[in-house]
Amino acid sequence: MTKHAGVEALTRSNFVSLTSERAQIASLDEEILETQIAVSRIPAPTGQERHRAAWVATRLRGYGLDVRIDEVGNVVARAPHLRPSKPPVVVAAHLDTVFPLDSPLEFTRLGARVTGPGVADNGRGLAAMLALARVLPRAANGWARPVQFVATTGEEGMGNLRGVKHYLERATRPFALVALDGAGDDRVVTTAIGSRRFRVEYQGPGGHSWAAYGTANPVHAAARAVANLASLRLSGDGRPTLTVSRIGGGLSVNAIPGDAWFEVDVRGLRETVLTRIEQDLMEIVRAAAGEENRRSVHGRGLTLRVERIGVRPAGETSPDSVLVRSALEATRLVGREPGEATASTDANAAMAAGVPAIAIGGGGTGGDAHTQHEWYDNDGAAAGVQRALTIVATMAGLAAD
Repeated sequence: MTKHAGVEALTRSNFVSLTSERAQIASLDEEILETQIAVSRIPAPTGQERHRAAWVATRLRGYGLDVRIDEVGNVVARAPHLRPSKPPVVVAAHLDTVFPLDSPLEFTRLGARVTGPGVADNGRGLAAMLALARVLPRAANGWARPVQFVATTGEEGMGNLRGVKHYLERATRPFALVALDGAGDDRVVTTAIGSRRFRVEYQGPGGHSWAAYGTANPVHAAARAVANLASLRLSGDGRPTLTVSRIGGGLSVNAIPGDAWFEVDVRGLRETVLTRIEQDLMEIVRAAAGEENRRSVHGRGLTLRVERIGVRPAGETSPDSVLVRSALEATRLVGREPGEATASTDANAAMAAGVPAIAIGGGGTGGDAHTQHEWYDNDGAAAGVQRALTIVATMAGLAAD
């Protein structure tokens, strides 16, 4: 059987052959949830993941894996007996959260439901990855390629996918990558939402609101630019969006500001769309500075600085790929109806690098992500981990090239 034929049959075969491993995951259900809560209690803002990384590394070493922490703080692990020379199947889960270091990490549990910041995103993804790391190596004899487990840094916000990008630039090119992100057991993310983020800054001489009236005003320029950006007609292929997300500047209510700034999040499913919107943005912010300078009656004019503060590539894994087909079949085998979805995850970087990649949840359900009231419900959650197990086993067992 070739790697491109009979994928559904091969996935079903793996599902059956992994009966004892699936049973083990079911028996570990409560322990996986306890692990999820425990890892969520460790602060891990983007850029400050080291304590959580150390905790995850200790767990992985306890399962007998070879573990290292790389230059950017990723935890990379593999079973020592699995053919390291072959391109690996990578199971990734991000370490970082959106919550500042001093955020209260308080969790309440009522039955199967847990409430607390980061408990689903990405406490669940990390707990599911650790469960697979515990169970999978024992089933791996005879597989064509190894499995690597990578707990990544810098996935959220301004992290800019730092960890997974670093890993992909330096590691053996993976055979496939499966990102475990949040809760869920039916969606398969096959399309990556790309984003480009910008900080726009206007600088001027400033002055007294009465005595220096007529001096070029950075806030006026910023306001004009924001209004024009909000009026952009965004349409066409790639489902583009543009959000002005933060704005600030100025010194006092009775002073002409010396500075003004705003930040912009642009998203879309095609790199060509992102490039077009970036060009429109540059034209608009330059025109706003020019208009304010023309209105100025004295003093020097405004200067403009535009900085790209984030880039997440768009991408897609073909619905006909062996990875997507096995993921959809594995979803059906755990009794769920699969659906293909779009998202922004660690899988973005892999797709952009030409590596077959998907993102899936780690089981259960969740909501209110990125808030102090984030929740996770563990009812039936073992199915999500079992699904991931089947997908990874199918990819690792495919005949080597």
